Amino acid sequence: MKLELYMITDAPLIVVVDDDFDVLEWCRLILEAVGFRVACFQNSDAAYAAMKKEIPALVITDLMMANLDSGFDFARSVKESPEFSHLPVIIMTAASSRHGFDFEPKSAADLSAMHVDAYFSKPADPQALVAKVRALISGNSQR
Repeated sequence: MKLELYMITDAPLIVVVDDDFDVLEWCRLILEAVGFRVACFQNSDAAYAAMKKEIPALVITDLMMANLDSGFDFARSVKESPEFSHLPVIIMTAASSRHGFDFEPKSAADLSAMHVDAYFSKPADPQALVAKVRALISGNSQR
């Protein structure tokens, strides 16, 4: 008997960008466990190049990577791109807990100014993250 393995290719693809390998692995394990495909990148340039080859269903990015506002720059480039502007973007950051910066959005207008659809402080609650990813993807599929 021959055993064949099949990869789920019709599952939504989530792109995760973070310069911390442990965070990438945490996100990958959580999201794959609930049926998503996950592509992880340690910088936004590599993520953006990969997104041109396969458009993901959603993007999760860290805020502070190469620069203090790398995640904001990446989110803006995604939202301002005609081919990606429809994609939901989540920022997940430890800026508040590690550095004392308060980037927490207080309103929908704050999220819009950040060019993101959701914001999570690290460490994020896995169930809340998965619920938000699902909600954003299902809302995005109706557009």
